[in-house]
Amino acid sequence: MLNRTDLRGQVPSSAELRAALPRAEYDVDAALHQVRPVVEAVRDRGVPAVLEFTERFDKVRPATVRVPAAELARALDQLDPQVRAALEESVARARKVHADQRRQDVTTQVVAGGTVTERWVPVERVGLYAPGGLAVYPSTVVMNVVPAQLAGVGSLVVCSPPQAAFGGLPHPTILAAAALLGVDEVWAVGGAQAVALVAYGGTDTDGTELAPADIVTGPGNIYLTAAKRLVRGTIGIDSEAGPTEIAILADETADPVHVAADLISQAEHDPLAASVLVTTSEQLADAVERELSTRVAATKHSERVGEALGGKQSGIILVSTVEDGLRVVDAYAAEHLEIQTADAREVAARVRNAGAVFVGAYAPVSLGDYCAGSNHVLPTGGFARHSSGLSVQSFLKGIHVVDYSSDALREVAPRVVALADAEDLPAHGEAVTARFEGDRS
Repeated sequence: MLNRTDLRGQVPSSAELRAALPRAEYDVDAALHQVRPVVEAVRDRGVPAVLEFTERFDKVRPATVRVPAAELARALDQLDPQVRAALEESVARARKVHADQRRQDVTTQVVAGGTVTERWVPVERVGLYAPGGLAVYPSTVVMNVVPAQLAGVGSLVVCSPPQAAFGGLPHPTILAAAALLGVDEVWAVGGAQAVALVAYGGTDTDGTELAPADIVTGPGNIYLTAAKRLVRGTIGIDSEAGPTEIAILADETADPVHVAADLISQAEHDPLAASVLVTTSEQLADAVERELSTRVAATKHSERVGEALGGKQSGIILVSTVEDGLRVVDAYAAEHLEIQTADAREVAARVRNAGAVFVGAYAPVSLGDYCAGSNHVLPTGGFARHSSGLSVQSFLKGIHVVDYSSDALREVAPRVVALADAEDLPAHGEAVTARFEGDRS
C-alpha cells in the first residue's frame, strides 16, 4: 500500500533529501486565478457577494452572516454531555499550556539615561477559521480561540462554513465550542469568501457591521490558503497551511499496531493527507504493511484513508541508523512527528524541524489533536523548517520603546553621525546634532 524508498547505505545531501521525500502536490499558485475574483468581489461588494458565493459553493444561503446569539446558546444547551466534558477538558489543558506562553515587557538599560523597552501588545481584532468540509472541527475552535484570548485580544470572530443540513448555520458542535469559550461573534461563512470578509469587512443583511480583523488564522483547503496569500499585507495570516501530515521515526522496538493506527489516523483527514514512516527496521516496515492491510479495510473512512496512504505524498523510508533517520525527518520537517524508538526522549531532543513532536508509544498525534494541551494548528509542507505553530505569540506584536536623555544622546551622537555618513545619509546625523546646536557645554 505504501511506496518504499530505500536510503540505506546512502548519505544524500539536504537538497537531495528534500527532492526525494514524499510530498503532496499542492499548487497554491494554480488556485489563485480561481480565488482572485472571489476575493475582489467581496472586497468591492461585501456581504451580497459573500452570500452569492456561499450559495454557489455551500448550496445554502444564510439569512444573515452573523449567527444569532440564541443559536449559540441553543447549540451549547443541546451539546452531548460527553462531548461537552471532552471539550471542557481540552480547553482546560490548552489554557494551562498556553498561559505559560505569555510574554512580559522587558526594559534594558543600555546606558545611563538610555533604555529600550520591548512592549508586547495584542492585535486588536482577529478572525479565526474552523473548517467544515470532510469533517467538523470543534477542536480547531479551541486551538484558535484559547491562544488569542490568553494573548489579550479584545475582539475576535470565528468563521465556519454554513451547512445546508443545519439551516444555513455552521455545524452545531462548532457553535457550541464557540459558546463554551465565551465567543459571541460567529460568522456563517467559509472558504475564500470567509478570508476576504475577515480582511475587508462589510455590512450584514440586517445592517449589523461586520468589522474587518487584523489577522486571520486557522487551517483550510487550497482555496482558503490561496485567499490568505491574496489578502496578506491587508491583514496578517498565520501560515499557508497545506494538507495535514505525519512522520513517524521508528526502530525495531516500535509496535507495528501503534504505527499503523497512527498512520491511518492522519490519512483519515483527507485524500491528500501524508503519512510517512521512517524506519531502520525492514521487519517493522513489513509488519506495519500487514497491519494496514486489515485495519484500512475496517476503518470507517477506508476509501479516503486508502487513497491517502497510496498517494505519492505517503510512504516508507528505510534508513541505516536512527541518526540517518533524524536527518530524514529534519529534511521533511513534518507537521506532526512521532518518535517511536529506544531512548525516544533523547532522540526527540535532537529534532530540529517539526511542528510538534510526540515522544514514545503513548503520545500519539491524536492526543495532541484534542487533549495534550499543545496546539494543533501547525506548519505543513516543510514550513516547520522556519515557522512555528499557532501560539499566544501569534497574536502579539513586539514594540520597541526607545527612551534616551539629552546626555545619553549627546554621548552617542558621534557614532550616529559616523554611521549616517558611511551610508551617505547625512540628514540622519543632522537630526541628532541639530538638538545640540548652540550647546557650548
